Amino acid sequence: MNPIIQTDVIELKAKLFRGLADASRLKVLEALCAEPLTVSAIVAATQLSQSNVSNHLSCLHDCGLVARQQQGRFVYYRLSDPRVGELINLATSLLADVAQGVYACTRYTGEMNQ
Repeated sequence: MNPIIQTDVIELKAKLFRGLADASRLKVLEALCAEPLTVSAIVAATQLSQSNVSNHLSCLHDCGLVARQQQGRFVYYRLSDPRVGELINLATSLLADVAQGVYACTRYTGEMNQ
């Protein structure tokens, strides 16, 4: 027997995935998978502008996906939970198996260029 799917939980999951659906935010999260980094290190790793990185870090922090810690005059950002990195790595692994279908998908093409 299938359990009843809770709409509020599904909506919250959809919101999480919408947050992860931005290429710039994914670049930032990928950069943070290895180790905590400063904004300037994230800028160097992602090739995004400093203001773009700062805006996305703020969003990711507000959503609870990234944590920050002051060390001297530097602020280091890290993934707030190891499962965030696991989710990113799982997406990479899944993509290795379904990349052709994702690439051929015409339903989401406009979102990839944003």
